[in-house]
Amino acid sequence: MDIIQTLLNAGLFNDKKVVQRHQFIKTKGETDIHIYFIESGSVRIFMMDEDEERTIRFGYSGNIIVSLDSFLSGKPSDFYIQAIKKTEVRIASKNDFYQFIQSNEEHLKLWILVLEDLVLQQLEREKDLLINSPQERLERVLKRSPKLFQEIPHKYIANYLRMSPETLSRLKKS
Repeated sequence: MDIIQTLLNAGLFNDKKVVQRHQFIKTKGETDIHIYFIESGSVRIFMMDEDEERTIRFGYSGNIIVSLDSFLSGKPSDFYIQAIKKTEVRIASKNDFYQFIQSNEEHLKLWILVLEDLVLQQLEREKDLLINSPQERLERVLKRSPKLFQEIPHKYIANYLRMSPETLSRLKKS
């Protein structure tokens, strides 16, 4: 059984919420005390850099998302989590989640696997940002997330890849 299915079967994600397109699940300055499972729809996690949005992550059906910095530290975050389209999420509280992972060794091992995966994803993201070639950044992301273009509008993907929508369109055609 995979990690997400184990978490869902544990009964942690009891609350449900429908978030309309462009509505926020979390905004800058809030402390995130929840973890979210996306049943349908898609979201982006971003921050503001001066007057520009910087997308750092996407989530879509079957993903777990969280403002991890805030969730772990208990402090407000600079990140926003916004629905890209109508999105249904199931919500688990930090308290319930921590009780679950501390209830036995297998649950704790699951949490360690989740954290390890998140660290590896973040390292891949950092590599993407260090690569100068827009074509290579696109190829890396497509290899990691082949479903991305079915789930996320191109303008957000372009922002994530640090390129203009026109550049992304041209690269996809070539």
